[in-house]
Amino acid sequence: MPIHVSGIVTGLDGSEEQAVRLAVKRLGVSPDRVRAAYVVKQSLDARRQDRPRLVRTVGIELVSHESEAAAAASDPCVSYRETFALSIRPGTEKPQGRIAVAGFGPAGMFAALLLAKNGYRPLVLERGAPVERRVQAVDRFWKTGMLNPDCNVQFGEGGAGTFSDGKLTTRISDPYCEYVLKALAEHGAPGEILKKAKPHIGTDKLRGVVRSIREEILSLGGEILFDTPMEELVIQNGALTAVRTPKGEIPVCALILAVGHSARDTFAMLRQKGVPMEVKPFSVGARIEQRQAVIDRGLYGKLAGDPRLPKGEYQLSYREGDRCVYTFCMCPGGLVVPAASEQGGVVVNGMSEFARDGENANAALVVSVGPQDFGNDPMEAVAFQRRLEQAAFTAGGGGYWAPAATVGRFLEGAPGLCLGKVQPSYALGVMDADLRTILPPAVTGMMEKGLRRFQRKLPGFGAPDGVLTGVETRTSSPIRVLRQQQTRMSQGVENLYPCGEGAGYAGGIMSAAVDGLHTAHTIIERFAPAGG
Repeated sequence: MPIHVSGIVTGLDGSEEQAVRLAVKRLGVSPDRVRAAYVVKQSLDARRQDRPRLVRTVGIELVSHESEAAAAASDPCVSYRETFALSIRPGTEKPQGRIAVAGFGPAGMFAALLLAKNGYRPLVLERGAPVERRVQAVDRFWKTGMLNPDCNVQFGEGGAGTFSDGKLTTRISDPYCEYVLKALAEHGAPGEILKKAKPHIGTDKLRGVVRSIREEILSLGGEILFDTPMEELVIQNGALTAVRTPKGEIPVCALILAVGHSARDTFAMLRQKGVPMEVKPFSVGARIEQRQAVIDRGLYGKLAGDPRLPKGEYQLSYREGDRCVYTFCMCPGGLVVPAASEQGGVVVNGMSEFARDGENANAALVVSVGPQDFGNDPMEAVAFQRRLEQAAFTAGGGGYWAPAATVGRFLEGAPGLCLGKVQPSYALGVMDADLRTILPPAVTGMMEKGLRRFQRKLPGFGAPDGVLTGVETRTSSPIRVLRQQQTRMSQGVENLYPCGEGAGYAGGIMSAAVDGLHTAHTIIERFAPAGG
């Protein structure tokens, strides 16, 4: 896709063929010079409710002289794009031990995939189960409240993203994003993720994608040990030499640390081993549920319900001083799900299937927190999260019921639920509660301001019968494991490669996968392949 022509606008009924014709005309070349043309991105502009529009970017391949044609157009919406080609130059250092990956979420999975594709036969250590057994464990927890601390929404094959909306949006601009999207599509993700400006897979389809990637890694000589947590690092003279697991000690020459944002026991072990880390800001709050039809009406007006329009999505924020309240991980037509990974703590998250056809919309309504709330000790940041989760467990009455309040009651400063059309979707049940007794005043104060302001921006967002379910504490990792910029190794331990969201270097499926790829690439350039 060497030439991109962006900003091609049509009505809702505008076909891709129409967009292509407009793009070729805008480029200013005759149709007989075009070898191929296709839509590469598509988004909806619904700022005018009476006239929503499709906005597309079209890729155009010419028979010849593509860069010259792009330059001759003299149009800021026309750009020449070199096709991304992954350049791999294997290193020469002979591995002394295994190249291992701890964690099989997006970062660990894509790191292992790139290593396997280039002949490195990685060893993956995953504390949870393969996705087939993981789904069973999660379903059992959601039905009975029987939590498996090692296999749940946070831990297991695919990481936390496996039980989410499968969003693939990201703020980073990196060539590896294209690599990730193509790999996901090759492994069964809907082909539309290659075109949509806000692509998503859905938790139902993501499970098959995860399984397919696992099978490719195994077919290429990789090894995956499920139900095998990394319990301890063996460090000699400042360098990592082995990892200890319940199945024994494993010599390693490199370990990609991709354990996810909820691996609190791992964080404690790293701290005990003297691995440098620091506090990283994150956010806490609750999940807010509204009727999806109400959100659609607030976004689309009279056109709400038009089958040509996607399910309505929102992203809202408001800053006041050093605090920001914002919506995060919005799940159209989704569910609020139990997401605990520790006994005696309630955690909520959001999830959608690919069709996004549930009655409710939900999103995290969260407020930024930092050292001013818990100090500069990384383990105190973890303890801050844990205290909120335990308080939510107590307020819910035990059994992983979640504390909840309707928006109208919350804004009145009164506790409890006054249910209307919005029925809570949290599987284990909710209990009337005063969220102000669970979350810090600085957080609930900003949540209140956010609700009032966001209602003005998006009618229906702050409807009185909306439901707030607590607590949302796992928006991102509370710590950052410090690494060197060039080598991507830990600043204090040689051969240890902190990576992904848990190490504090990503936020979401795409950025975590990209960080995993960059880390694997660095290791490839250091070591010779297995048997090389």
